[in-house]
Amino acid sequence: MRVKKQKRHRKIVRFYTACYGFRQPYKVLCDVTFVHHLVTNRITPADKALSNILGAPVTLFTTKCAVAELKMHGPSLGPSHSVSLEAASSLITARCDHEEAMSADDCIMDVIGKNNSEHFFVATQQADLRKRILKIPGVPVVYALRTALLLEAPSVAQRQFVKTSEEQRLHMTDLEFKMLEKRAKNMLEKDSSDEDVSSGDQNLEVQAVEKNRTARRDLGVKDKPQFKRKKAKGPNPLSCKPKRTSKRPDSGKERNNEDASVRSRKKRKRSRKGKSPVKADG
Repeated sequence: MRVKKQKRHRKIVRFYTACYGFRQPYKVLCDVTFVHHLVTNRITPADKALSNILGAPVTLFTTKCAVAELKMHGPSLGPSHSVSLEAASSLITARCDHEEAMSADDCIMDVIGKNNSEHFFVATQQADLRKRILKIPGVPVVYALRTALLLEAPSVAQRQFVKTSEEQRLHMTDLEFKMLEKRAKNMLEKDSSDEDVSSGDQNLEVQAVEKNRTARRDLGVKDKPQFKRKKAKGPNPLSCKPKRTSKRPDSGKERNNEDASVRSRKKRKRSRKGKSPVKADG
């Protein structure tokens, strides 16, 4: 379960960094209700707990109006009021130009503005404030549930804002179209002037060549002979392999017949040198 939660938090942080330009270390604007919840549930140190869910180092902020509200309504929170006030006072104070103290919710909404130019993560326990913040594009929300810190998923309005802004980037604005049209017009004028200059130079070259030819003809000088281009010849016969003659299949039989006839001719004749017959005496 913890691994799934970490993956979900990483995915949400990646969405805000890619689409809204959030950079490390992340800035977390804490409400007094969130600070009081951290103190009562002993989630300390707070910066380490928040850096674990965001996956990067964080810097904690609060507002002057939020601290003033905690001082005014703090005793109703119980005995942990003093500890919560001390913890809120130790945070970095975000700039708010309110001369008179106003409610912490309105002060946080004013610090965020219309597009959250300071790239704050807002940490609060108030459900109404979370709903108001999620309507503003580019404002992630952190809240606590007992001892667990959770990161709110991007709202439908925030995702739709990203989609429309990407589509607007794909199309050309009126100012860009006018600039492109002006640049194209200047390039066409420059090309036409270059063509006029090049055509004038070519005419001068042609006139000079014709003048040179007429002068040579008047002097009786012949032009250089134009040699014919050599045609490609056939392949070198010495570099080609000789053709192989196909052997006749009956040549072996004929050779065997010739050998047999030669053997029959060279057959050795036996000489019959028998004993001479004995002649009978008288």
